[in-house]
Amino acid sequence: MDRNEATDVLVIGGGTAGFGAAVAAGRAGLNVILLEATSKVGGVMAFCPGMPWGAAYPADVIIGGLMEELTNCLAAMTPPAAQKRPCTLENFGSEIQYDHDIATLTMFEMLETAGVQVRLNTTAIDPQMAGAKIRSVTCYDRNGPFTVTPKIVIDCSGDGDISAKSGVPFTLGDTGGNMMGVTLSFHMLGVDWAQAFGGDDPYFKLQAAKGITQGRLHPDLAQLYLMRGFHDDTVFCNSVVIRGVDGTDPVAVGNATQEGRRRCHQLAQFLQSDVLGFQNARMAHLGPTVGVRETRKLQAIYRVTGQDLANNTQFADGIVCCDNPIDDVMRTDARMTHDAIVQTGGYYTIPFRSLVPQKITNLMFAGRIICADPVAFASVRGMPQCMAMGQATGLAAALALETSAAVQDISTIALVRALQAQGVNGLGGVPLHPPTKQAPSSG
Repeated sequence: MDRNEATDVLVIGGGTAGFGAAVAAGRAGLNVILLEATSKVGGVMAFCPGMPWGAAYPADVIIGGLMEELTNCLAAMTPPAAQKRPCTLENFGSEIQYDHDIATLTMFEMLETAGVQVRLNTTAIDPQMAGAKIRSVTCYDRNGPFTVTPKIVIDCSGDGDISAKSGVPFTLGDTGGNMMGVTLSFHMLGVDWAQAFGGDDPYFKLQAAKGITQGRLHPDLAQLYLMRGFHDDTVFCNSVVIRGVDGTDPVAVGNATQEGRRRCHQLAQFLQSDVLGFQNARMAHLGPTVGVRETRKLQAIYRVTGQDLANNTQFADGIVCCDNPIDDVMRTDARMTHDAIVQTGGYYTIPFRSLVPQKITNLMFAGRIICADPVAFASVRGMPQCMAMGQATGLAAALALETSAAVQDISTIALVRALQAQGVNGLGGVPLHPPTKQAPSSG
């Protein structure tokens, strides 16, 4: 029996970008279907449980919008489920630490109250085109194929499969096709924070060098990224990076995940035996698969460049502020860079045009498939920015349907005003200013 559904907006991918797009479109009164290929929303939150929300505070002011709403909701709980803290990594500002499970529950509830139809374990397979429009999308769940006929498609899938199959040009990785390394993360529970973080070697380079020399750690573990978790005595380990993986190849991702498991177990054993404070700790919350940082970058009306970031460019159609460093993770070798790109107190904005294809009139995209050069991409990909990109596309879908306009032709002035009305900070020439409420600081 054929299964066919019609909807105003089809959001593909339930990461932070897809969450933002679906909630914004649903709250605008649109019928929204959100497809997520896994069993949880959140994207990196699901693949790397405990990953902080970094880049949420450009110039130490929260970006606002749905990111602020979600943070404040969690922070207001008893006990609080989110908190603003300084990042332990160089050139990063404040970040949001949170209880992963409560945050996931809250995101599902926000989708529910927005009226979004969430379809988990469901994959978008193929678009059917009608000239310069996506007429329908063939999808697949455990009951087999079905067809969704949307008025607007927002691709937040991370890899941009549907956009690419629709004919949107793209590049893979950097100019040489090299993609950032993929990461498998885990937690250590029962850590003595005072002992573990009491030294003056924030990346544990001396201990790591010993482990590598003895053949007990992989050579790519020369720097250990160990961060205090949200809950006392927990440490989030974001150290195990596997290089040379094509994130669009499911076989390569599966093989990298198994290699990551081995390296995570090896690292956990090393921490227990050789690093002060971890003697009584144990490994937990090993990610279900590697987190993929970089695959396709889709071609849009405008390509964000590293020079745009260095110039602190604040675009007229900017939809979110950012001051994230150039966080480049093992594209061609074992280097991990966190190079500052803007001066202290400065920030740039991400333009809406970088989320809109040149030709397809009812398609937008958000998240790490944004149109950006390799330098800019290494900065724009933070989860808070992805959520704000999604929020912008959800509102843009409402504007396009309200005015019967192609997504390329909507009023970006009206879009920026709508985002400002929803509390997104620093847009439309208005400087960043402290909001009325923020998550409490740990400092």
